[in-house]
Amino acid sequence: MRQLLATLMTTMLIASACCEVRAQSGHKLRMALLKYGGGGDWYANPTSLTNLARFCNAELLTQLDLNYSTVEPASAELFNHPFVHMTGHGNVVFNDADASNLRTYLLGGGFLHIDDNYGMDPFVRPAMKKVFPELDFIELPFDHPVYRQKFTFANGLPKIHEHDKKAPKGYGLIWEGRLVCFYSYECDLGDGWEDREVHNDPEEKRREALKMGANLVQYAFGN
Repeated sequence: MRQLLATLMTTMLIASACCEVRAQSGHKLRMALLKYGGGGDWYANPTSLTNLARFCNAELLTQLDLNYSTVEPASAELFNHPFVHMTGHGNVVFNDADASNLRTYLLGGGFLHIDDNYGMDPFVRPAMKKVFPELDFIELPFDHPVYRQKFTFANGLPKIHEHDKKAPKGYGLIWEGRLVCFYSYECDLGDGWEDREVHNDPEEKRREALKMGANLVQYAFGN
């Protein structure tokens, strides 16, 4: 009973915090980068979230802090951030505490964006299955609201980097009609958000990546 009450209280606190986030347009919020276990390079794109925050402030008139937080899945700090980004190339491991806390965060109104930076797919799927055993990633249709926020992506995700000549795909975990986790695959959005000199991507590619990132932020803050 104590555990049930604690879970309910935590969920109520998250929902309250998310409502406060939406109501206080003048409050500077921080996006967060997820530091997960297993040895994968969760730190792969160090400049990406700063550039995304700057772009959102300019295009969406948000007031995001240009500094982002680094949070672990089992940390209470997770609940201070309405938008959490996760990336890497390799192994991902969630222990029981990680999975339980991340589930509570997402059920309470949080949003997780997973960006496969190439090589993450075989590991992130079983990790998220531990968080939501009852859900499977589904490919989102191109008319899903995540592709139709301020910027319209009529054909789904933009292709930023080429690896295996596969089309980019956007997958989602949907809980009671709400997209709680968006997974970008064969796309490399986070690479497109990085400082230009990191990958020397054309400005058009970088802007497409930032536009899609802004859509994710707008969706997360509004749903």
